Amino acid sequence: MLSEPRSGQLAAWGNALLAGLVSPDDAVLAIVGDDAVHRVEGLPGESGPVGLTLALGRLRRLGVTGLRVALPAPGHPLGLSGPPEFNARALEAEEAVVCHGAALGLVPEVYEAGPAGDVHVEVVWHCLAVREAPPADVPSLGEAERELAEALRDATEVLSRLDVAGSGPVAAAAIDAYRARAERGREVLAPGYPARAVRVLELAQRVGMLISVAYESGHGGAVSASEMAARAEALRPVERTARRAQVAAYNAFVEERERGSR
Repeated sequence: MLSEPRSGQLAAWGNALLAGLVSPDDAVLAIVGDDAVHRVEGLPGESGPVGLTLALGRLRRLGVTGLRVALPAPGHPLGLSGPPEFNARALEAEEAVVCHGAALGLVPEVYEAGPAGDVHVEVVWHCLAVREAPPADVPSLGEAERELAEALRDATEVLSRLDVAGSGPVAAAAIDAYRARAERGREVLAPGYPARAVRVLELAQRVGMLISVAYESGHGGAVSASEMAARAEALRPVERTARRAQVAAYNAFVEERERGSR
């Protein structure tokens, strides 16, 4: 969770584009990021893969008014609503985008191409049919914010007790250094998102960084099998909470617009 999911960037900037808040060029630039190119295949009305600009325009014409994120994990179909084929593809990729306004979803497939020393990343988004139903296990922004605060407090207490490096000042310094690098020159969310969504996503990313540092720091003082198991047990629900909060933040754009239209 140290890096943003590609589905988050596609949903956030796609939503801003659909709302007329950014230009197609700016949206595509933000979505592609450091990748070489993104294409979409399987779009209704298109015989082959197309670029993001054309794909987002096509989705608008198909009735899409917003984009939601799914970040599923084994045993946790977070943000998904079916059918099984789409859920399976999304689970394999560990992420997906679900369209609002048309029964379609997008799952990324990532390729590396080019000679050694000059490898670049290409992404193909597979467009598939989805079931129009409420997404699984997505909290409100308020719920996500409360859950994150509690999970962070509980996890820090447990990790400190187990003498895990990820709970101390070294982890804090690593997190701050990462944030400085990751956030240089980028926005946390695209224009049009509520301030609370930005706050929740920033906290979810910080929690995710803590989890990653804890996992990558070796065994710390948790030298016994039981202590290592206790650490994993402490991190598992925190990671789940952070993923739920990420989805709530990315999906807030669509949720806000839905509430405003009622």
